[in-house]
Amino acid sequence: MSDKTQKPKIGITIGDINGIGPEVIIKTLADNRVLSHCTPIIYASTKTLSFYRKLMEIEEFNYSQVKSDNQFYYKKVNVVNCWEDIIEITPGIPTSESGNAAYLSIKKATEDLRANNIDAVVTAPIDKKNIQNEEFEFKGHTEYFTEKFDAKESLMLLTSDKVRVGVVTGHIPLKEISSHLTKELIINKSTLLINSLKNDFGISKPKIALLGLNPHAGENGLLGSEETEIIIPAIDELKNKGNLVFGPFPADGFFGTGDYKKYDGVLAMYHDQGLIPFKTLAFDTGVNFTAGLSVVRTSPDHGTAYSIAGKNLADETSFRAALYQAIDIVKIRTEKQEMAATSMKK
Repeated sequence: MSDKTQKPKIGITIGDINGIGPEVIIKTLADNRVLSHCTPIIYASTKTLSFYRKLMEIEEFNYSQVKSDNQFYYKKVNVVNCWEDIIEITPGIPTSESGNAAYLSIKKATEDLRANNIDAVVTAPIDKKNIQNEEFEFKGHTEYFTEKFDAKESLMLLTSDKVRVGVVTGHIPLKEISSHLTKELIINKSTLLINSLKNDFGISKPKIALLGLNPHAGENGLLGSEETEIIIPAIDELKNKGNLVFGPFPADGFFGTGDYKKYDGVLAMYHDQGLIPFKTLAFDTGVNFTAGLSVVRTSPDHGTAYSIAGKNLADETSFRAALYQAIDIVKIRTEKQEMAATSMKK
């Protein structure tokens, strides 16, 4: 933790200001009990927050503007102004200005995260199209933070109190999945999942399940060869290293019968294979965590939801869960670091 005498400092990026990001942030932080667990720092502009506070008529939401770098107010919601220009807010309508504002928010939060001024970041949803610029040429937050924090690889890990699901291949077209899938990639992603379950969730001996790629997990080669040629050899190698790894399981039956409840984590072969059942089980409470990074980054598992933006209909449950998960992971990592330091002194 950047300052052990204080609660964790959790940075919050505003996301697309014309989406539901500002609404779920304000609804979450209007509950003052949050301040007992962390010091929130919103990277946005006070004008944007004032606009949505007035729109939603939430008087309980109060904040303090950060006047100088890193001079945060404890037991208060902090706001770091990331742009000075007046930006027209048009709820439900993405614009180039709202995309640029989302980028400026992420950029400043990243700078503070790199400088250890904050302990974690929770990212509100962005529009992957309008945020693109010369400095942000990424498919999403996961790829951005992976590069910015010099990780060779990361893992998109969706978590809830019901299930944890990671994906081997992330934001790539469906037709390219098979060509991307290799034994080495599956081993790497499985290792990231296992290590995260140990280091970020405190599970000493995690048990994970791998899904097959094809219907019925290939039916012994009848419906595809990826299971026998790639996935099973990867599982065997992971087992030989002492890991509790099982599969490959047919995805439909695995979730349909509730077998996912027997495992600490599940690794899907591609994005929708993992995210469709996850969001069916835990859409309101799900959290997207980027495993494998030196820093802690979480987000709600939903998008900008332009269709309901500005209507005070957005449910903040997932964002709240993302905030508290960031706090929990920071604490677990800090405790492990302190235990390691104590052990070194002996």
